[in-house]
Amino acid sequence: MDTGTFETELRATGYTEIETKRYEPKPANGEHAHHFDVRGLVLEGAFIVIADGKPVTYRVGDTFAVANGRMHCEEIGPDGARVLIGRRF
Repeated sequence: MDTGTFETELRATGYTEIETKRYEPKPANGEHAHHFDVRGLVLEGAFIVIADGKPVTYRVGDTFAVANGRMHCEEIGPDGARVLIGRRF
């Protein structure tokens, strides 16, 4: 999916905070939840979401979502990652 289409979808579904973030490689952070919904589009590298003990790796062109209140961890692949992130409050 291209960034323009993804941003349009985010806005159309109520995601008001949209930004591109660069992440350095890192092991899984502690399990936590957000007070907002998150959707992301991986632009570079690998972004791993671990929920219910199951890691899912997202690579360039993949999208992911984490619902408000969902317990999860994030891990960043060995080459880091750049992700277009949307948040819906």
